[in-house]
Amino acid sequence: MTTDPAGTPAARRNPLSKELVLRTAVALADEADGGVPSMRRLGERLGVESMSLYHHFRNKELILDGMVDIVFDEIELPPDDADWRTAMRQRAVSMRAALIRHPWAIRLMDSRTNPGPATLRQHNAAIGCLRSGGFSIAGAAHAFSVLDSYIYGSTLQELSLPFQSPAELEDVGGSILEQMPGGEFPHLTAMIVDRALKPGYAYVEEFGIGLDLILDGLERQRESWL
Repeated sequence: MTTDPAGTPAARRNPLSKELVLRTAVALADEADGGVPSMRRLGERLGVESMSLYHHFRNKELILDGMVDIVFDEIELPPDDADWRTAMRQRAVSMRAALIRHPWAIRLMDSRTNPGPATLRQHNAAIGCLRSGGFSIAGAAHAFSVLDSYIYGSTLQELSLPFQSPAELEDVGGSILEQMPGGEFPHLTAMIVDRALKPGYAYVEEFGIGLDLILDGLERQRESWL
């Protein structure tokens, strides 16, 4: 027997707690490939009636708040001794990794009106790092917004792509080339043939390239934002 919080007999012998409910909800959402579990499904996994969950959470929104807070808690906080650019890059990479692990979280991360302690801690630390790096309040707001927009958007795009491995990319790219009328889309053809299908190409590297472009722009604008 194990102590997996996702519904094994050992887990059901444990007293029901907020932590167990939230960890189980996160596990179910991960398994469902984006679907947030219903109270009924969550109760079934925990081996309890769904009404028992309301002893700990008066509504499902509070469960969603807690699930989002768990994801934010997985994101690396900016180190105190790191310069703002290094810290923001590390945070972006860590946030992308957390969102890849929990794809359902992207649409929920900034939607909560009752954010938990990890959520507040993460936002406060990021803003504090930017302020320490010479950004004004307005500049920190600009930087925070553009960075998170890029992280969420690029991760969502990556998760939506119809390939994961180089072999799958080759199959998809080859299929697209076969369907396109010859010579009608020369620029797209060149992009597929001379970039995407080249040996060693990895789409995931585009994230870091785009991130550095944003950081370069923030560096140039930092002192101009009052």
